Amino acid sequence: MARQKAVPIPPPPSELALFLDMLMAERGAAAHTVAAYARDIADFLAFLAKRKATAPEASADDVRAYLETLSANGLAPTSRARKLSAIRQFFRFLLAEGVRKDDPTSAIDSPKRGRPLPKILSLAEVEALIGAAKEACSTSLEGTARRRAHRLNALLETLYASGLRVSELVALPRNVLAVDDRVLTVKGKGGRERLVPLNNAARTALSAYLAVLAQEPALKGSPYLFPTGDGGQHMTRQRFGQELKALALAAGLDPARVSPHVLRHAFASHLLERGADLRTVQQLLGHADISTTQIYTHVIEERLRRLVEEHHPLAKAQLTKPR
Repeated sequence: MARQKAVPIPPPPSELALFLDMLMAERGAAAHTVAAYARDIADFLAFLAKRKATAPEASADDVRAYLETLSANGLAPTSRARKLSAIRQFFRFLLAEGVRKDDPTSAIDSPKRGRPLPKILSLAEVEALIGAAKEACSTSLEGTARRRAHRLNALLETLYASGLRVSELVALPRNVLAVDDRVLTVKGKGGRERLVPLNNAARTALSAYLAVLAQEPALKGSPYLFPTGDGGQHMTRQRFGQELKALALAAGLDPARVSPHVLRHAFASHLLERGADLRTVQQLLGHADISTTQIYTHVIEERLRRLVEEHHPLAKAQLTKPR
């Protein structure tokens, strides 16, 4: 009788393979998400192997050493935080499966990501932009060029007066000023409505723009305050950004520093500098959480610090004084 050939028994799947299977089967994770987890955890497991350790026996010190190595290699805090998040979920899976009796990441804090301060323009720079826009209105010819000049001036004055998100601004309906031209009713994120007052400069610019717009027969029936050439759509935020950068050049400013979002930042920062209440600015900007608005107080603090360092007569002496 012929002897049957032994069938090799495949090795059991690794902890990482089981974890990835769980992501796909139980959480329905997308392929690129699973691939990202696989890369991050495989990198950590390779680090453990160099330390002669494995996932079931790894300690919190192993995890800390890994994060310190990533930091020493120049990896950004956001990337380190992402990798730690993947490792956390991996160890929680091992704990739930009974492979481990503890989670070594439970006592480890995520790397501080450090929120970058928003870029803003000074009051003088905003005034230079507005001055260039007004100059274009007074020197532009009839027709499309005149309408575009007045449109850009109205957009700029309205944005700096209200701090609207650019998507909110360009999509304003034509009748937004019909009831009261002193205030805008804006529908923001999550469908939340808020009232935003307009100053005299913005109202004057909008009035002049609407007078020019009324002379365009093709645009009379447009439902948008800032329509495109045929009136069927509103101006895009990308187009507004392009026109704003061209205006920055005309005003002698670096176009790279100017955008609709930078003007929104300038609106908030300039209000706070002049004593506006933080809660009021939060409401005007449409922030759901006041912590988002508080970033502008850090901008002001940073500007004051630089001002002192650059202009105070004793600042440089204090900075260079040996301790």
